[in-house]
Amino acid sequence: MQVIVLDPTQEIGPRAEQVLAPVGVAVLSAGSVHSLAGPLGTAAPDDVLIARIRREEDAVRIAQHLKTTGFGGRTVLVVDHPDHLGVEGRLGLQRGESLHCSPVVLDTLFNRLAHARVASAHRRSGTFHGLVGRSKQILDVFARVEKAAAGDASVCIYGESGTGKELIARAIHAISDRRNGPLVTFDCAAVPEGLAESQLFGHVRGAFTGAVENREGVFSQADNGTLFIDELCELSMPLQAKLLRVIQGREFVKVGGTKPIRTNIRLVTATNKDPKQAVDAGAFRADLYYRVAVVMIKVPPLRERREDIPLLVEHFLARYSAAYKKPIRGVQPSAMERMQGLPWPGNVRQLENFLAQAVVLVEGDMLTERDLFVDDLASVHTAAPTATFEADLPLREVERRHILRALQRAHGNRTEAAKVLGISVRCLQYKLKAYAQALETPASTITTANGIAHGGDLAAEPAVKHGTNGNHLLYEQRSAVRAAFGA
Repeated sequence: MQVIVLDPTQEIGPRAEQVLAPVGVAVLSAGSVHSLAGPLGTAAPDDVLIARIRREEDAVRIAQHLKTTGFGGRTVLVVDHPDHLGVEGRLGLQRGESLHCSPVVLDTLFNRLAHARVASAHRRSGTFHGLVGRSKQILDVFARVEKAAAGDASVCIYGESGTGKELIARAIHAISDRRNGPLVTFDCAAVPEGLAESQLFGHVRGAFTGAVENREGVFSQADNGTLFIDELCELSMPLQAKLLRVIQGREFVKVGGTKPIRTNIRLVTATNKDPKQAVDAGAFRADLYYRVAVVMIKVPPLRERREDIPLLVEHFLARYSAAYKKPIRGVQPSAMERMQGLPWPGNVRQLENFLAQAVVLVEGDMLTERDLFVDDLASVHTAAPTATFEADLPLREVERRHILRALQRAHGNRTEAAKVLGISVRCLQYKLKAYAQALETPASTITTANGIAHGGDLAAEPAVKHGTNGNHLLYEQRSAVRAAFGA
């Protein structure tokens, strides 16, 4: 993007450069339209011409010159007189707009162009203030964040746990006019109900047992900045009523106090429940809903934007490779394909933790399926081991087969399988890890039930499914482990 400023007074250019240069936008200033023939003729579609219009004749002359040079960018006519607003329509400038010349209007224009430049860079890189993705769903979220940040209306962010709601709140604050003020977070689910009012509004000394000093609440701490209230639907009905009064009147009273205190905050809230459904169920006040959800941003779950998983994997691998000092080159294609096929109920947070663990445990410089899924035999969708238990099988082998069969019947759900087996999930995970480690045991050390040691490669096992106890058990041990790992 390039901004071309045409202003005989030379007043607009310096301010434009002050705002736009830090975000990488080149500003070219000139006092006459004739000196801009070259730049106007080679302008790109995302270039912007800002022209000062003092008389309507100036606009006519500029419009003619733009047609002559074939200018393909956007045109913003900054008019000195309100009567000239809308002149772009009379002159047939299809990609034009007109604004009244005032410091506030010009600053708003420059900030809008700066945000557009930053957003364009984010879309190309796939990152946006800590959020990662290029899918249509997430780009729509980015665009909505930008629009919300441009104003001061209350924003409600709705989405499943782990989708990045707090990152969105931080992005809104970072690109808003309040970015130089504080960003204060209050988590409704993490604060006991008896302390929530004091945490929100503060208290005076002696307000309750243990209140030995005056304390400021988050509404005071966030003054002239942004207050982010997370898990809003967990707030009790009495506190919802008090929050509503603060939002309506922009003032509050500390617990135990009598003096109203004015507050100047931008309110951003988040919830993992549909607030409209909570209203319909009577769990959330309708009047509060309409106050906090002036702008609603719905964050899609990871399963609805699977095309972003490779970019997220690259992002997290870079982060944790540096943090743990492990030079990971990438992920095996089959492992990446498998990750894209998983449901990820914990969303991006689950994917991040999954990759952090893999980076810690990996031995080489490339993540494979074994590195990623070694602790989760149940996530491999293969045939379950046989359910036939011969009388001469060791008890450990019977137990192993029974556990793997229970996992298969539970469709890989370890909690459900543990319940059926009558053991804890932790115990089940321990046993699965032991089975996974058995895969690493060299074939020369595997001993059959009759004490005969068999050497050789796993790939060369005899193609015998029925026979002596020793051969049968060896075959079953090998094939079950191989099936569990999808080998």
